[in-house]
Order: sequence, then C-alpha cells, then structure tokens
Amino acid sequence: MNLLLNKNIIIELKEAILKSQYLAARLVNKELIVLYLGIGRKISEIATKEAWGTKVLDQISNELQKELPGLRGFSGSNLKKMRVFSDFWMKYLKIGSALPNQISMSSEEISSALPNQLPENFAETFFSVSFTHHFSIATKCKQFEEAHFYLSKVATEFWNYRYLEKQIDDRLFFKQGTLPNNFRNTLKEPHSQKAIRTFRDEYLLDFINIEPNDDYDEKILEQEIVRNIQKFILSLGNDFAFIGNQYRLIVEEQEYFIDMLFFNRKIQCLVALELKTGKFKPEYLGKMNFYLSALDDLVKQPHENPSIGIILCKEKNNKIVEYSFRDFNKAMGVATYRTTKDLPAKFKDALPDAETLKRLLD
Repeated sequence: MNLLLNKNIIIELKEAILKSQYLAARLVNKELIVLYLGIGRKISEIATKEAWGTKVLDQISNELQKELPGLRGFSGSNLKKMRVFSDFWMKYLKIGSALPNQISMSSEEISSALPNQLPENFAETFFSVSFTHHFSIATKCKQFEEAHFYLSKVATEFWNYRYLEKQIDDRLFFKQGTLPNNFRNTLKEPHSQKAIRTFRDEYLLDFINIEPNDDYDEKILEQEIVRNIQKFILSLGNDFAFIGNQYRLIVEEQEYFIDMLFFNRKIQCLVALELKTGKFKPEYLGKMNFYLSALDDLVKQPHENPSIGIILCKEKNNKIVEYSFRDFNKAMGVATYRTTKDLPAKFKDALPDAETLKRLLD
C-alpha cells in the first residue's frame, strides 16, 4: 500500500476519531463500539479490495499517531481486532448495504438498519458491552445465537472477560437446557420451557475453598455456599432470590429441613435445592418429591407455579437419573457441580471481582 497515494484514508480515520471524541466528550463505551465497528468495516472493505499485507495496519497506526499525537487504543494490533469484530457482526447484522460506505456512523443509524428479526433490545445490549468482551465473543463464537447469549450474560450479570472466556471455553451456551429433568411431563407450558432454560447440567462453584484431601459432607458444602451466597446466586443465574437454608417444614407435627430454598422471579416458583457430595442415588428423588408436595401445599402462594426441586450432586449417571424420574409427578432435575480443586490454576481467578459483584448486587 502506498500511503502517499492513500492519504485520504488516514484523513478519514482521523476525522472519524475526532468526531467521536467530540460527540462523547471522551470515548465512552457506546461511542467506542460504534467507532470500532465503523473502522473495522472500512479497513475490511479496503483490505479485501487492495489485498493489504500484515504490516499495513501498523503503518496506518503510525500515521494516525503523527496526526493525533498521544492517541491511544489504535495500535496495529487493535486495528486488526476492530476488523475481526466488524467482520463477525456484519454478516449477522446485515447493515452493510443499508448504510453509506463511511466510517462515521451513529448508534441510531446502526439500530435503524438492523434486521427486524433480531432479538428484542438487541441494540441496547450490543452497545452496552465493552470492546474487550466483544472481541472475545467475536473470536470464540461461531454463530449468532451463541454470541447473543454471551452478550446478554455480560450485559446483565457483569461478567469480567476472563469469566466470559471461561464460560465460552466451557461451552455454557450448549449446556443450556441439558439438565436431566422431568419438566415436560410435570409442568404445563410455557412454565416447562422456561424451567428447562433456567437450569444447567453443571454449575461452577469455584468460590468453594475445600482442600482436595478433605472428606467433606453436605453440611460443610452448605456452609461454604451460604458463606458465599452472593457468588452462588451469580452461578445460578438471574432472578434467583435466596429464602434460606435448612428451611423448616412441619408435616403432622414432624419437622423436615430442605437444604436450601430459593424463589425464581422469571419462572415464578419456589426452588428447593438438596446438596449431595457424592454420586446421585435414585432414592434422593423420593425425598425431594415429598418436599415439593409439602411446599406446594403449605408454602406456595396461589398465583405461583408449582415448585421445582434440584438435586445438586458431585457425580451422576444420566441413564440412572432418567429411569429414576419415571414415576414421580413433581418437577425435578439433577445437576452436578465443580469446585476450586477441580479447576486448572489459570481459571481460579475467573469469577467477577469483588467490585463487580458489589455493583451487580447494589
């Protein structure tokens, strides 16, 4: 590429950056995402047309530094990231032909050009996520549904990018709805579908610090979860409210205690959670079925949906779980969990930090 012959590209990039800085006073996230999308789109179009080599973006970055001394965030590697980001989303957002061939775009222009079939509030979610998160999603996700799933999680649950990448690598999107359960046979629509989407097959409890050699029981596990209840709720997902642990039920003057009881606002029902540190056993469901019957009769409000029970254990065999469900009429599922000792060292700091957690919970 002859930069002397293509000086107009540098001028156009410079004007777009200055315009964004002026409009935002400083490059706040929404303006950054709009700007990066436009720059990535322009670079991709010209690079494809002129067959740019790998060094051209470094040259462009150097020229921008001359035009705007002290400019940060526009290194050659960052320009390449903008192109990757733009290339990923342009094929799904399909706004290339709906907008002029220019760098400077507004979020309103982009929003108005988006296809009608995109999920509700997509634009709001898209512009609320940082570029660091966006780049991780663009490089690791293969389809729109997967990318949108993680965008929504970041926007609503304030994941840091390490936690985001861990969840993508762990294929969280593909595990949604894989929890062994009997919801379709015991719950009416749309309650059953909402329940299937709410619970996962496996939960990452990497805030639990139990030594590998500890022969811990359910009480110790429960104490660790209660001590870290905010993080546990984050691992469960949105809309869970903690009611209490060792929740007491009195049936015919006898006391019974549920390990943990929650309420989920989205599916409008009580959720009983029983903790098991070993492998799933069929007899666990009989006890849970009893708890759910008592909850529905004694605790559930008239406007609420039937209660759901989740057995959270260390191991399970899905075929055994499937056979165990067959003759029960209460909604139940069996999930597994992993703790800190089960994780590679590089993932042990992947959960959102304390400041992020506080911001979510305030």
